Amino acid sequence: MADDAARAFAAAQAMVGVRFRPQGRDPATGLDCVGLVWAAYAAAGARLPGPTNYPLRGWSRARVEAGLAAAGFAPVQDAAQVGDVALIACAAGQFHLGLIGAATFVHAHAGLRRVVETPVDALAHDAVRWRFFKTGDDDGNVGADGGRWDCRGAGRRGDRRGLGATD
Repeated sequence: MADDAARAFAAAQAMVGVRFRPQGRDPATGLDCVGLVWAAYAAAGARLPGPTNYPLRGWSRARVEAGLAAAGFAPVQDAAQVGDVALIACAAGQFHLGLIGAATFVHAHAGLRRVVETPVDALAHDAVRWRFFKTGDDDGNVGADGGRWDCRGAGRRGDRRGLGATD
């Protein structure tokens, strides 16, 4: 799984500069934070159930965690690994996702209107981290219904001032 995660992080790095677009799931047209994670893992060969109908604010931690779990991710508390997904609680009931690297964090930055790579700051480093564990069939399909999930909440307390405004 570490190879899949490393490939996903490399794919996310290749998406730096892609424009920010709310609900965006295609690097050709723009990505938000959820779309970035899904596009990066898709580029690494994982076929995750596609997130749909998620707002950028207002969902509970439990709803986002359930969506990540349905897509084959699990929370981890050991040392961060390249490709782990950071789930960060922002101000005003907003959550943010990005991929952690050895020393950098790749995420879709709403304020800068693009995907960026920044140094791992305390917020990303201390975030609730989720790791991809292939739980689907041999073809990389994840989820019992092969369908979609609604991205709905998770993270840790705090705001995102360290990395600026985010989706």
